[in-house]
Amino acid sequence: MRYRTLGRTGIKVSPYALGAMMFGAVGNPDHDDSIRIIHRALDAGINFIDTADMYSRGESEEIVGKALKGRRDDVVLATKARFPVDFDPSGATPAVPNRSGASRRWLMRALDDSLRRLDTDYVDLFQIHQPDPETDLEETLSALTDLVRAGKVRAVGTSSLPASDIVRSHWIAERRGLTRFRTEQPPYSILNRGIEREVLPVVEEFGMGALVWSPLAGGLLTGRYRKDRQNTTHRSQFGFRHLTDERRLDAVEELISVADGAGMPLTHLAMAFAIAHPGVTSAIIGPRTMDHLNDLLAGVDVTLTDEVLDQIDKIAPPGTDTGTLDMAYNPPAIHHAHLRRRPLSDRPAA
Repeated sequence: MRYRTLGRTGIKVSPYALGAMMFGAVGNPDHDDSIRIIHRALDAGINFIDTADMYSRGESEEIVGKALKGRRDDVVLATKARFPVDFDPSGATPAVPNRSGASRRWLMRALDDSLRRLDTDYVDLFQIHQPDPETDLEETLSALTDLVRAGKVRAVGTSSLPASDIVRSHWIAERRGLTRFRTEQPPYSILNRGIEREVLPVVEEFGMGALVWSPLAGGLLTGRYRKDRQNTTHRSQFGFRHLTDERRLDAVEELISVADGAGMPLTHLAMAFAIAHPGVTSAIIGPRTMDHLNDLLAGVDVTLTDEVLDQIDKIAPPGTDTGTLDMAYNPPAIHHAHLRRRPLSDRPAA
């Protein structure tokens, strides 16, 4: 396994990062099996593990903590906070006040809880899981700075932060003498290339590491989702719309032909594409089973030629998204109509 520097932190990480979202009740509830998968990844040379407090309500962190006993010093460990630990994506269960967000009050509590579940006294990377429009960025950076100075965190980062907010965060950090964000964790795959326009250039400009998630496009680039076929996979039970998006499925059919022509599985094509961009440090894989992990590890030596990358560009043009991921972040103005509509009396031009 080759290793890359995580931005300008000096920390060396593997181009594949092991995502732990599927360890626990949401994915693989068998702790012993999940631990075996983690150990297999470590033995293969993956030294970067990414989890979050909300994954299976903290169970993922507990599993990772068990797996790292005796191996903690060999691993670059990342976790995230922002959502309530008992996060309900349907919104049926309202969030408890002050038990989520990027405020000082919550981040201090959330990290201490994560450290307890992970059974460690520090994490190498602590990330804000998504932007929090209700909390001033300076408040967040001030809290993160204190966590770094307390020795509980080595570096801090963001996830799904728009390019403009990344720039603003660095301006605040410089003006106020605060710790700056060292990493960004955006979605990136052949089907979701929107970050190539602004996010990745900004990340490169500021010397940040990019830890990209969903390189398999939410499961579509596994090859198990095809047009006019009934899907009975683990993911299909959650009703994700991106798995049935006709534009994405059409692109998948074309990409399968490209992969076949290059003599490789679609998963290997997808992963090799994600880590080929000079702005990407690591791509997160999220295996639920040992077979999933072994399939991805079998492609670590794959190199995509310029010819293959040109074919991909024709199917999924650079800087564009083919449809959207259900889990992708949208700013408040996209969710709330009143933020993008003037009052009726103020709409006419005259």
